Amino acid sequence: MSSIAAAAMGFLGGLVGGLLGVGGGILYVPALTIFMSESQVRAEATSLLAIIPVAIVAVWRQLGYGNVRVRDGLVIGALSPLGVAIGVVTANTIPERALELTFAGLALAIAAQLLIRALRPASRFPG
Repeated sequence: MSSIAAAAMGFLGGLVGGLLGVGGGILYVPALTIFMSESQVRAEATSLLAIIPVAIVAVWRQLGYGNVRVRDGLVIGALSPLGVAIGVVTANTIPERALELTFAGLALAIAAQLLIRALRPASRFPG
């Protein structure tokens, strides 16, 4: 992977992620597999590392706007390592094609949910 392409991907992924509020992995993993010819497992592992500084900056900025539910974030953060450990073992055990299809299915499910939500009439009472 060229350093320039990686830098551009990082900048654009951060920009789109911050603008739309999506997790970086949803952007970085497909970009790494499609544009950088990385394997699915390697793209996922690289994305996990890339998300660390992005998450730190995002939380810092969103705290300033009052958008972070700290208690919920800490609970999720405390429980996530167990899920990550199981996910890593699973990702390295199942065939790469199954992993690719699972990731694509997840991306489609998220896209469908966002589309349904966007097409719903706006509520008079937000939240």
